[in-house]
Amino acid sequence: MNGTLIAIQVFDGLVKGSFYALLSLGLAVIFGMLRVVNFAHGAFYMLGAFGAWLLAQQWQVPFWAAIVLAPLGVGLLGMALERTLIRRLSHLDPLYNFLLTFGVALAVQDAMRLKYGIQGKPYMPPEQLRGVTDIGPAFYPTYRIFAIVFALAVCLLVWYLIERTRLGMIVRAATERPDLTRALGVNVDRWVTPVFGFGVALAALGGVIAAPVYQVTPVMGADIIIILFAVVVIGGLGSIAGAVVAGLLVGLIAAAGQIIEIGGFDLGRYENALIFVAMAIVLLARPAGLFGHAEAG
Repeated sequence: MNGTLIAIQVFDGLVKGSFYALLSLGLAVIFGMLRVVNFAHGAFYMLGAFGAWLLAQQWQVPFWAAIVLAPLGVGLLGMALERTLIRRLSHLDPLYNFLLTFGVALAVQDAMRLKYGIQGKPYMPPEQLRGVTDIGPAFYPTYRIFAIVFALAVCLLVWYLIERTRLGMIVRAATERPDLTRALGVNVDRWVTPVFGFGVALAALGGVIAAPVYQVTPVMGADIIIILFAVVVIGGLGSIAGAVVAGLLVGLIAAAGQIIEIGGFDLGRYENALIFVAMAIVLLARPAGLFGHAEAG
């Protein structure tokens, strides 16, 4: 394989990895702070993509507005879900909320499939980001380069917000040590719903960014959710930095599978298997994940 094709595959891996990082970041925020395993995360990713598509189709809302409006709307939907359903099960075993969100994911996916069918719907990138850019060894779609940069910038901003600001300190304290935080006079309950909505909005933002790259379909979330859990486990449950690094790593592993052939055996056909082999290797070496702590494993 020549240098041009290798460069294209590596950038394709970075595109996938940036989506994985952004989506896994939302999962890590929700689990790390609320201890909720949100299986509906893929459905919210799909709703973000559909939200952008519907805004464009019905109201001619441009991409730059949809990138704000769709995540905001889906985030509010997630907050309503937390207030009405998830909170009622918070005192029970986490398995109950896992099963609840699994049911929500199936219901949302089937509802969208009944309404819009299973055929993929194209969503054009903004005119400023169409065309290709010279990356040295090859030309690569400008929008995909934007997707990589934008997703990583959002991940860095979220990490800074949670780990380096007073607001992030309050939120972490309110969710990790609620009793002690209440004793200090902080209203813990008011932080739970916004944190869940924020994690869901990150998933929807990933959907908006992914819409011009992949066709918008009701099953796009189901195709990605299992990989997201693998990414979160590799990075370390609840680790913000781990979710980002593991997302990029998994994207590059998928790219390597497209590049490498062993004795004529095409590894690209077994992309998901490669990811889970990598997860098994990481867990054997570090049971808590790359950035996890022993208590999180």
